[in-house]
Amino acid sequence: MADYTRRRFLEDSLLAAAAVTAAPATRIFAAEEKATTGANEKLSVMVVGVNGRGGDHIGGMMGQPGVEISYICDADEKVGNRRADDIAKKQPRRPKVIQDMREGFDDKGLDIVTIATPNHWHALAAIWAMQAGKDVYVEKPVSHNVSEGRRMVETARKHKRICQAGTQCRSLGGSIDAIQYVHDGKIGEVKLARGLCYKRRGSIGPPGVFDPPEDVDYNLWQGPASERPITRRRFHYDWHWQYHWGNGDMGNQGPHQMDLARWGLQLDHLSERVISYGGRLGYEDAGDVANTQVAIHQFGDKTLVFEVRGLETESLRGAKIGVIFYGTDGYVVLTSYTRGKAFDPDGKVVKEFNGGGNHYANFLKAVRSRNHEDLTADVLEGHLSAGLAHTGTISYRLGDEISLPDLEQELAKVASNDQSVETLERTVAHLRANGVDLDKTKLALGPMLKMDPKTETFLDNERANALLTRDYRKPFVVPAAGEV
Repeated sequence: MADYTRRRFLEDSLLAAAAVTAAPATRIFAAEEKATTGANEKLSVMVVGVNGRGGDHIGGMMGQPGVEISYICDADEKVGNRRADDIAKKQPRRPKVIQDMREGFDDKGLDIVTIATPNHWHALAAIWAMQAGKDVYVEKPVSHNVSEGRRMVETARKHKRICQAGTQCRSLGGSIDAIQYVHDGKIGEVKLARGLCYKRRGSIGPPGVFDPPEDVDYNLWQGPASERPITRRRFHYDWHWQYHWGNGDMGNQGPHQMDLARWGLQLDHLSERVISYGGRLGYEDAGDVANTQVAIHQFGDKTLVFEVRGLETESLRGAKIGVIFYGTDGYVVLTSYTRGKAFDPDGKVVKEFNGGGNHYANFLKAVRSRNHEDLTADVLEGHLSAGLAHTGTISYRLGDEISLPDLEQELAKVASNDQSVETLERTVAHLRANGVDLDKTKLALGPMLKMDPKTETFLDNERANALLTRDYRKPFVVPAAGEV
């Protein structure tokens, strides 16, 4: 395996010269199969990306027996050192702080990599780690686009790695019990599930050109994404609201609720049809993702709807961040990751669900057993749930602005059912309550996209298929199918 310093020098030199003969993007690391970890053996962990969710990864891993955090990796050196200082107070050794994750991958003694970077890094970081023989816990969305998610599944299976998606509801008792209640037919036949992200999001400020923080290696931070200046005022976190790096709340919060909805509907593939509408409304800023969006997924006679509302809003049936399952004999509402209720057709509560769990412990159980079926949220589940967010966004991004009367007519043609009409009516009322003049402001309506779930490609729409992946910046290239 190449020496880290020599490789970094080579790659920086190639980038500086804009060379096209960069080191191969796939199999950068030798994927040496590590010995099966014994139940009492201490596991060495590297946490990558520690400014936000990475803090939860640190606490979650340190709270498990037989685990030591050996590396903290963040493109922001100041953030990395602050986290390492905190960890040093709680475990015998201060973890090594690095900015380039590949230095940690070179360590044969490293067992686990957890990933909480910005979204555009999730897939490649996980693939590189698994190629290097590490097991992976990766935040949602597991990918920035559909193709990346499938490559992650392919990598995990080929290299026999454990890869857990950070959709922790799969390990929480309240969610588990509610889904089982739906599966047991307690609310009758269920053909519709609705996910909600009613979360107030403010403006991120006007666009401009800004310098990265002085402690950030911006080349490493950009990674797989094509070169682009910083156009938002706040460097950290607000990347969520620019499609080049993030996925909006459709891809930020959506994978949690769409995962539950898909689980409850017992769906194990991407949708056959999807259409989406919305806009970035209420303000103009440096963001380009929708802050108001509806995606309608159709799976034969079953429908999954997801709603994003970034402006002030009331709850729906008591939920703001949640899921509603509509049955012939009642309905179930999950109002949080751990809580929910079942109702009869008249709205009377007939059952309550409440219970937590430990997603990190489940991951470590599978790491020690070497059986990915022990995972409650295997990367395949993470890929499918993130994929629904991505395909909904693809429809929206291919949309054209349209007047409200025309939107109503067009939506009725392709998604003609009472729920589609009801959802649009509620969305319109919500926007008007926030002062959005829909006589002057147009929403974007995307095309109804048809997909072959087996190939995970769209039918007869090359523009949509082009958005299933992205152009990568050498040497940070996600491998193609069959090349992992």
